[in-house]
Amino acid sequence: MSYEAAPQEQFGRDGLSPLGTADPQAGRQPSGPRPAPSLKPWDRRRLDLHAALTAVGVPPLPGDMAAIRTLSALDDTVNAALVRWITAGH
Repeated sequence: MSYEAAPQEQFGRDGLSPLGTADPQAGRQPSGPRPAPSLKPWDRRRLDLHAALTAVGVPPLPGDMAAIRTLSALDDTVNAALVRWITAGH
């Protein structure tokens, strides 16, 4: 036994379907701001290194990601020194 699901209405920017029915979600307000997911320390350090390299005109290449991941595993003091060295003079 097989059946076909009923086609779903598509709503345009005006909130109306091609048949002229209103989108029940159109006037709905978002439920509130979503809390930002907290970053793990190594994720923050990885993003800091990536941003520092990009800021000085050295966008990391795909092969550089292993080195960035390894350096991001080091503590905040080492990471701060790396970022300082990368951005020195800029």
